[in-house]
Parts: sequence; structure tokens; C-alpha cells
Amino acid sequence: MKKNIKFAIGTVITVMLCLVPLLHTSHAAVELSASKKLKLNTQPLDIANSEDGRQLYILSKGEILVYSLAEDIITDKIQVDEAYDRISSLPNAGTLILNSSTSTKIEIIQLEFIKNINIADHPVKGPVNAPVTIAVFSDYQ
Repeated sequence: MKKNIKFAIGTVITVMLCLVPLLHTSHAAVELSASKKLKLNTQPLDIANSEDGRQLYILSKGEILVYSLAEDIITDKIQVDEAYDRISSLPNAGTLILNSSTSTKIEIIQLEFIKNINIADHPVKGPVNAPVTIAVFSDYQ
């Protein structure tokens, strides 16, 4: 009789311990809202983002559209082979990989962004239209 009571108490305790985690479950909800919607003139095939998160590279048939998130505009168009239908970006800034699902082509593109600097009303030395190269040393730690 004592064995049956001990067995019954042990069974009840085991069942209760199994039910305890179920009492503390909570449910979370995620709210979504579209922050921006783009209306493109061409159908996008694939999208990649820049490492710094400032640009989106939108691959469409025969071109890559460079979209600036800060300015909310397409800032540039890059002509590419129409066979490419996938795009991805590498961790180092400005490197894109294009490939095709229907052929064996892969292309690695290194982007170099050219910025115009307005020097009107600033003192200059030498010819005003002289070419200038700015070197960025970003690999120092």
C-alpha cells in the first residue's frame, strides 16, 4: 500500500513539474510598417545592399540601379550584361558579384564612387580645373 501511495505521489509531482513550463509561456507580436516604397520603371530581378547600408543595388535586366536610402532617389545606373539575374555584395565596400542562373557567367565588379565637390567661392592655388585625386587610407587600425 505504501508503495502505491509513493508511486501515485511521484507520478503527480512529475506531471506537475512537466506542466510548470506551460504556465509561463508568453507570446510576442511583431508590428510591420512599410517605411518606403519604390516605384521602378523596370522589374527588379535581385537586390543587394552596400556594406554601410546607405545604398541598395537593384539588378534589373541589363542594368544595376544604385538607390540612395538617405536621398530616396536612384543616383546612378550601371549597364551590365542582360544574362545576369542575381546580385550580391561582398563585405568590402563597393564590390558586387553578378551571376546568371542560366549560364556559367560570374562577374565581380569593383565600384568607385566619384563625388563632385563644390569649390565655388573658395580660394584656389593653380588652375581652377586642375584634376585632383583624393586617396583614402581606410585599412589602418
